Amino acid sequence: MAVLFCSCDERRVFDQYQSIGSAWHKDSIISFHLPVLDSTKKYDVFINLRANNNYPYNNLFLIVTLEKPNGYTKVDTLEYEMAAPDGTLLGEGFTDLKESKLFYKEDVRFRGKYTVNIKQAVRESGKVPGVTELQGITDIGIRIEKKE
Repeated sequence: MAVLFCSCDERRVFDQYQSIGSAWHKDSIISFHLPVLDSTKKYDVFINLRANNNYPYNNLFLIVTLEKPNGYTKVDTLEYEMAAPDGTLLGEGFTDLKESKLFYKEDVRFRGKYTVNIKQAVRESGKVPGVTELQGITDIGIRIEKKE
């Protein structure tokens, strides 16, 4: 079993989480400073998160910025499905805490030091202002894997 677990993680080159706390404030930005990676290789980038049954919505909206060493910043607004139609939280885990590996970018070449910033942008249906204190997300992370 240990060999199977280790062999599945050979592609990992970076995997880091940050705790959100009791609620994710709409103005709180979670930042990850990526290591310098081999610029001749391609990588896949994922957003990892841990959520519990206090998460009250079916979807999650994130604003993710990728700051490049040359000063250029790429901004993406992302939507992820968080719950099944019956309201059951999606993800891996045996308790009420579920872990999700969400696709962010594919076939990326990193040239230098990058920073990834993540901000929640959840809004209730029919309302313009964002959710001020998002409940149920406990940790957010970035994972980078070598492309095969």
